[in-house]
Parts: sequence; C-alpha cells; structure tokens
Amino acid sequence: GADVVTPNKRAGSGPYGRYERVLAAAQKGGSRFLYEATVGAGLPIVAPLQGLLRAGDAPAKVEGIFSGTLSYIFNTWKPGVKFSAVVEEAKNKGFTEPDPRDDLSGTDVARKVTILAREIGLKLELDDVPVKSLVPEALQNWEPPAGANLGDAFVKELANYDSEMDSLIADAEAAGEVLRFVGSVDVAAGTAAVKLGRFPKDHPFAGTQFADNIVAFDTKWYAPRPLVVQGPGAGAEVTAAGVFGNVLEVMTGMKVPQLVPQH
Repeated sequence: GADVVTPNKRAGSGPYGRYERVLAAAQKGGSRFLYEATVGAGLPIVAPLQGLLRAGDAPAKVEGIFSGTLSYIFNTWKPGVKFSAVVEEAKNKGFTEPDPRDDLSGTDVARKVTILAREIGLKLELDDVPVKSLVPEALQNWEPPAGANLGDAFVKELANYDSEMDSLIADAEAAGEVLRFVGSVDVAAGTAAVKLGRFPKDHPFAGTQFADNIVAFDTKWYAPRPLVVQGPGAGAEVTAAGVFGNVLEVMTGMKVPQLVPQH
C-alpha cells in the first residue's frame, strides 16, 4: 500500500466509518497513515499520545489549547481591553481566517479533539463534540453589507457584544483566574467538549505565550502532574515541520505499529 502523510484534519475528524476504513487499509497494506500536523502543527502531540497507548498508559483525560489564533487572543486580552479590539488586532496580524468566525466558532478545535479522542479509542463523530462558540448567536449567520470587507465588518459588529465578554474576564480576574479556550477528552465518560474555561494563574494553561498550543495528558504514570507538551502551534513553518517529520519517518522506514482503535 501507499504511505500517506497529511496535515488535513478532515480525514481524521470526518465520518468515523471512513476513518476506520483508512486505518484498516493502512494496516492491511503495511503502509503508514501519518497526521502529526493535524492537531498541533509541528508540535508533537499525536506521536506522544501513540507512545503512551503502546506502552499501556492510556490517558484518563486529555485537555489543551489547540488553536494558535484563540491562544493569541486570550493571551493578549486583559481586563479593560475590549474583546473585539483584540480580535481586530489578531486579524490585522494575520492570525485569523478571513472570516474570524471560522476561528471563534471553535469548530477547528473540535476537529482536533475528535482526532485525539479517536486515537485513544473513542468512537466519536464530530457532531458528538459540544462546542461553546464565541460567536454571538445573532452574528452566526450574519452577512456583511455589499462591498464591505468581511473581517472588518464583522469586528465592527462584534463590538456590540463587548459588554458580555467584559463581565467574563472581570469575573475571572476577580477570582485570580484567566480565560482559555480549551478542548478536552474525558476517556472514562467517553465524551469530548470544546469551551471557554477558567484556570488559576499558576495552572500550565495560564502560562502560555503568544500563539502557543499546549496539551496535558493525565495518565497513571504522569500523576498527580500531567505530561505537558507546549510550544508554537500555528503558522506555515511549524506546520511544514510537522509534515516533514512524518515524511522523514516514511523515507527512513521507521515502522511503528499503526494502531487501530478497539472498542
């Protein structure tokens, strides 16, 4: 069979039946289906998880910040600063998609969480992952005026909802906490979720910088402190590095058993 290396999240987070057939075909053909760059760009997340599973230390929980864009936004946003202004700054620096709703909706994070959940062995569909979108309901199907720049027009509309976000960050600050947009997998419950969470200022998620991704694996061996992987998780260069690393695995013949989820 042919080896496949991809950064495309749709193969790993699309219909479960197709995902299962791809892994089974790779195993039958003695080929590799490698997708490290789907979750953390060039950050090693999938490979360490696979290593834990092969060693028999399956995580009880996986939680992380999986969006470089949202990481930048929540690392930058402080009390007294308007949320829409930070989104505009991220847009102007090229961090967001042309339509910032693609980032703020959390769908991209849900795809990454689905990939990790399946890697562990959970038979989840993307629609099984509840997502608490950051896009106000009134703006989810909003369209910009004719001829207007979509991103600029959206940020202008988003400013009308700043007061709702102001209260969230004020409450977190008063409790000595920070806001972070996270995805999580609860293995025992067989569930996954994506939402805005609050974390103490001494929590690893509170220490992220710039556009860091970070993931924590709670396992039997890594307790009471989880195994944490942190670093740049967005950008063309780091994504290319993740893909290149998988290509080198194929070229050098590094044959690590391809896991097929068991239920």
